[in-house]
Amino acid sequence: MKRIVLTAAALLLLGGPALAQSAGTWGPGADDAAFAQMLKASFKDRGIAKLDRLSQDETQAFCSDPVASSGPAAAARREEIEKANLATVKWPSDGTWMGDWKEGEKIAQSGRGNTWSDKADQPNGGNCYNCHQISAEEISHGTIGPSLLGYGKTRGTSEDALKATWAKIWNAKSSNACSNMPRAGHMGILNEGQIKHLMALLLDPRSPVNK
Repeated sequence: MKRIVLTAAALLLLGGPALAQSAGTWGPGADDAAFAQMLKASFKDRGIAKLDRLSQDETQAFCSDPVASSGPAAAARREEIEKANLATVKWPSDGTWMGDWKEGEKIAQSGRGNTWSDKADQPNGGNCYNCHQISAEEISHGTIGPSLLGYGKTRGTSEDALKATWAKIWNAKSSNACSNMPRAGHMGILNEGQIKHLMALLLDPRSPVNK
């Protein structure tokens, strides 16, 4: 059974009464079947938020299993997963890597999207600020990921740097199998144009990231 790591807060928010009814069956020692039953009872489709979000792909299942992700074969398996995810990256269709850093900053600072109340055709934000420092002026920023200050200054804009940055945004698992970073392009969170704008935010010398 593929285990899905969910926070208690999220379960309480989405589960409601159904979660309370099943609480006695899925605590410490609960089997996989009880856990699966709890998930099915606690969630329902609503708007664009569908139950298929509870289904893990091979990468997610590996990283959610502490035995598999830390066992003797973990290093080799991680390498396989990274190669598989790198193969899913869709490079710029017109050969242009960067858009407008100002638009990229708006995307990076927006955490909107993908909730049940959003519309399918509504552009999502990148939510980058939630995990990274984007500019030196920020007085509060996320620390789950590294600071992005000086990103372009450090890496430059060689072809290798462009490809590595694009791949990281499109599918973060392509370079770190169990990265906490969302697979923005791979999962359809951001489109190609939005990723180009984020590329400019990271690499354009005029961007606040590189000031």
